[in-house]
Parts: sequence; C-alpha cells; structure tokens
Amino acid sequence: MSIRIVADDKIPFLRGVLEPFADVVYVPGKSIGREHLEKADALLTRTRTRCNEDLLKGTSVKFVGTATIGYDHIDTAWCEANGIVWKNAPGCNAQSVNQYIASTLVRLSDVYGFALKDKVLGVVGVGNVGSKVVHTAEMLGMQVYLCDPPRVRNEGVCGFIGLDGILRECDIITFHVPLNRAGEDKTLHMLNAGLLQKVNKGAIIINTSRGEVADGDALKKSLQNGRLSAVVLDVWENEPAIDTDLMNLCFQATPHIAGYAVDGKAKGTAMVVQELSRYFNLGMDEWETDDLPEPLQPVIEIDCKGVTSEQILKKAILATYDAGEDDRRLRNNPSEFEKQRGDYPSRREFKAFTLNLVNGDDRLKRTCRKLGFKVL
Repeated sequence: MSIRIVADDKIPFLRGVLEPFADVVYVPGKSIGREHLEKADALLTRTRTRCNEDLLKGTSVKFVGTATIGYDHIDTAWCEANGIVWKNAPGCNAQSVNQYIASTLVRLSDVYGFALKDKVLGVVGVGNVGSKVVHTAEMLGMQVYLCDPPRVRNEGVCGFIGLDGILRECDIITFHVPLNRAGEDKTLHMLNAGLLQKVNKGAIIINTSRGEVADGDALKKSLQNGRLSAVVLDVWENEPAIDTDLMNLCFQATPHIAGYAVDGKAKGTAMVVQELSRYFNLGMDEWETDDLPEPLQPVIEIDCKGVTSEQILKKAILATYDAGEDDRRLRNNPSEFEKQRGDYPSRREFKAFTLNLVNGDDRLKRTCRKLGFKVL
C-alpha cells in the first residue's frame, strides 16, 4: 500500500516525482487544513502553511517537510513531542539570496554613486547564506565585518565582532538570521528603535531574513529623520498585507523572492524529497531534478578594455539578475504580493552563466570563477 502525501501545490518540480511511490494530493499552501491531513502520512510545505497543533493534532501525519531554509512556520517542539519528524532544506537557496544581495549592492552603488571598494559591509548571521554574502562582498573589494553570537559561543571570537561594533563601523548592514521569538539569540524585532539609534548616521540596512526581525515603525522613523539613508526589504511584517508607507520609503522593496532563483527552488525540493525518501524508504535518497530552464542569455560578453574590475563585475552581476525589476513590480501592485511570488519569472544563479571577458586578464577571470560564473 502506497503512502499518502499532501503537498503545497507551489513546490516546484515536484509533480510526478512521488506518484510512483505515493498517493499525492496538491493543495494551495494557505488552504491546507486538517480535513486534508486526517489520513495523510506526510505533509510537504513551503512557508505559507502553519504546521502546528491546530493543523496536525488528530491526523495520521508522521512526517512534515518544508522545501525552504526557514522553518518558523513549523511548531517543531510540538511535532517532536508528538512523534512527528520534521525536516527543512538548510542552505537550499543560499546562492540565490547571495545573488539578490550582489544585485542590490550594485544598484545601491550605481544610484548613490559610490564604489563598493570604499564601503564597509556588516553581515549579521554568518550561516549558509551569510557566509556566501561575505565571500561575494570580498570579491567585490568590500571590507566585511562578521557578527554571529551563536558561532562565537561555539567557535570563539576570532573573525567576529559584536553587534554594537557592526553598527558603529559599517556603512551597509545586511541581516541573515533565523526568526527566534525568545531566548538568548532572540531576533524578533532585533532591528528596533533602540538599535537603530546606535547605527552609523546615513547607514543602509538590508533585510532578507524574516520580516519580523525588523520593527517596521522603527525603520520608517529612522528613514524619515535621516538616521538611515536607505532600507532594502525583501521580507515584511504581516506578509502579504505589507506596510505600503514603509514600502514607499524603501530604496528597494521586493515580495519575499530573494531566494527564488530556480536553482534554489530545485535544490529545496530535492532536499525534502530525499528526506522523505529516507524516512519512508522510497529509494530516492539521491534524487535531483535535471529539468532547469536555460537562461535567456546564457553567455555574457563584456569588453574589459579601459574598464575597472569593479565595473566589469557589476555588469556581469546585473546581466544575470536586476533586483530593480522585482522592486518595480511590487510598487506597481503591492496588493499582488502573493501572486508575484507564485508567478515569479525564471531566474538562474551565477553558475548557469558563462562570461566571455574580451581583453580580460587572468586575475579578473579567477575572480569571476570564484563568484560562481563559468568563464571562457
């Protein structure tokens, strides 16, 4: 007898994969209810399904998997106490978020007229995503400071500074932390009025972690009084009913899509399918999709003669992805936040692109390879 699975209908590349082994029912994530799960063995989700006692109690669900890095939509303590195994997909879209940050840094540099090599970047949360952002920023010539209290406790202080140091020393601060609602590493409203009073006047804040990490009212006041020169938000309190006044004040506002490159989505699906397979012994422990769409322009040609390395790297990054396009879509129709996520256009990570660097030297080519590009 095959197992019974309920799956969010927006999990990409999943349809047809599990059907040889299971009875699969696809339901919109926000609509999944207990009536769907009474006889289900497994639930596969993204972020829009609250997997808690209200949903799961009295059902036959034994396994909950989310094809996302974040898992604050899962009541992990309740699941564990009630014998339900849960799994997420750590790091699945880290390169996608890294690409978003790279594109954002390029846009900030171009609009505000500064060279990235002249700016100090603070990275708060140096895990799967943050570590890749650190690497990319260094490749772009930026000085980078790292803040990660849990890693400091586990590894020692070498290479890390405290949050106050980040606020004091950095021109741009980007947050890559989980949403912790309590405890020593609480991040709920980490970005609050008190913290923002300590930030360098004119600093730039980027948040692609979770909306509740930032107090939206405090951000608005800090933008209005000039404490901050710019804010970039991909995540929001009360999604999808976002604060449009805050959106209008932001330099860049996007609908929670930083991690939405096709590569990251495919990896998230693969990771949750593999975990499901291990739990139910389906024989798909190494499954991955090989059906990713090619970029519209897979080869990017750049003439490097008379152009600085930073300008070349910026051009290459924007050729793969311009976050300004997502910003414009959201501003034009903020009420379509969820629709824009569900209908997000195909985007590929750096590794899907080949650079033809005409008149480029070997050092530049090595840098581009370290960023993840293929280079002719």
